[in-house]
Amino acid sequence: MKNRETVKAARDWLRRRTPGGFSPEAAVILGTGLAPVARLARILAEFAYRDIPGMPAPSVEGHPGRLLAAVLGEKQVLIWQGRFHLYEGFAPEEVCLGVRVSAALGARTLVVTNASGSLNPLFGPGSLMAVTDHINLTGRNPLVGPNVEEWGPRFPDMSQAYSQRLLGLAQAQAMRLGLPLERGVYLGILGPSLETPAETRFFRSMGADAIGMSTVMEVIAARHLGLEVLGLCCLVNQNLPDRMAEISLEEIMATAEKSSQDLARLVEAVLAAMQPRVTPP
Repeated sequence: MKNRETVKAARDWLRRRTPGGFSPEAAVILGTGLAPVARLARILAEFAYRDIPGMPAPSVEGHPGRLLAAVLGEKQVLIWQGRFHLYEGFAPEEVCLGVRVSAALGARTLVVTNASGSLNPLFGPGSLMAVTDHINLTGRNPLVGPNVEEWGPRFPDMSQAYSQRLLGLAQAQAMRLGLPLERGVYLGILGPSLETPAETRFFRSMGADAIGMSTVMEVIAARHLGLEVLGLCCLVNQNLPDRMAEISLEEIMATAEKSSQDLARLVEAVLAAMQPRVTPP
């Protein structure tokens, strides 16, 4: 229940400091090296994570730790420049804090992005991939503990963790923009060590197309809250188990930043074309 009070405190603090009439329709979480995506947005207000009550600060390079209240794709949005990872020592509820605060402020859609490694030999570095599903191998879940009934049910359904509607919209907008967009399964691991060749073979045999150390906690929390989710990966390297190449954080960030312009155009186009979700009466 402490996490619920933290979410409420952050929500109230942000409400007092965002422009009157600001009511976000969506939240966008930007992964490693993808902060430049925010350059296409019209910024209405900006906050350092460390100033928001209860919000920790990321410790990893490539995650600036800024929240933007902005207009992107003609929609009012919250843009989280940087995220928290389990491998940094954060608890699952801390990793998901931004998602829950976004929902508390009114967002009903989550666009989650990440920089990840390609497990599919057909998906090369620099490619964009829309997530169709995920595999959670972190050993963690943000819903462990007492359930907060006002957020969602004790056992939320995950049969459609990623919105088919938004997937179709992303594909249509990528085609309009002339951007290749792969589709695949994302596998989330704890990290921070990168995968071995043997692990890579195992993960690929499970049906995973991309691998990373984020996203799954946020998506589980989002679906618990009833948010519609679009996942987009920037594939920064290709894991070929028979000829694995070493990679550094600097290389990951460099590739992500090169792809961030295409990712930004796609996110903006999806938001611009997005219509409110129709729910049955």
